[in-house]
Amino acid sequence: MTTPRPRHRGRFAPSPTGPLHFGSLVAALGSWLFARAAGGDWLVRIEDIDPPREVPGAAAAQLATLAAFGLVPDEPPVFQSTRGDLYAAALARLLAGGDAFECHCSRSDLEATGGIHRSCVAGRRRDTPAIRLRVPDGRLGFQDRIQGWFEQDLGREVGDVVLRRADGYWAYQLAVVVDDADQGITDVVRGADLLDSTPRQILLQQRLGLPTPAYAHLPLVLDAEGRKLGKSLAALPVDAADPLPALRAAWAFLGQDPRRWPAGPPERALISALPAFDAARIRRESRAPAPDRVQAG
Repeated sequence: MTTPRPRHRGRFAPSPTGPLHFGSLVAALGSWLFARAAGGDWLVRIEDIDPPREVPGAAAAQLATLAAFGLVPDEPPVFQSTRGDLYAAALARLLAGGDAFECHCSRSDLEATGGIHRSCVAGRRRDTPAIRLRVPDGRLGFQDRIQGWFEQDLGREVGDVVLRRADGYWAYQLAVVVDDADQGITDVVRGADLLDSTPRQILLQQRLGLPTPAYAHLPLVLDAEGRKLGKSLAALPVDAADPLPALRAAWAFLGQDPRRWPAGPPERALISALPAFDAARIRRESRAPAPDRVQAG
């Protein structure tokens, strides 16, 4: 007998480094559409484990913007900063099993290898070493719902992955894997800038004995110079006071028929547009210009 697929659970996971911009909205809307089209749940997780990069008040502003756009999660938002015990337990398992190790290397120590760690070369010991995942030689790949087959030679292209930084902060790769499993996430829909992070996350899932979600990496939104919108001067916030233009533009950017976007307030428009959503219309390319007139000026 075929095992029934678990109920779809998707998530949008912004970092509180500033207001939501159009690229963020595309990721949020895309993950919401996939979840709702499957009759599943949509969650929001705030990835606030890098305090030096965080902007005070950004998380609250992001949640308020999502609500103004009609994108309301089915469960209370989760904050990674409150989940250190889960990460510590996972790290302890990896260390006990020999899958993780202390690393005293600095960035300058790894300059000769382009920053890729394959063996420790530091000539000194740090009081607070980093902890890395031991990455084997060989290729690891997966089938992405939008980008198709993607694989990496993790040993040559990535090297041993940092799980806890030398400054004591948790690394993104460990936190996202632990959180997706703990929250029962079955489908990860996010921007294609994270496509090459996925093989290392799958390896970490395997080492921890955790399920691997299905993945769909949305095309990136770039500015006129071809830079990722979130890293450019054009990354102005979307206008929460007038959400419909940006929502319509995000719908079209995801390849959906603009004529199928209905009138009405955001929450009603989203529900009305949902039957017309066709994931097969999302283009594969991760290089596309940002639509005009979707940002606050």
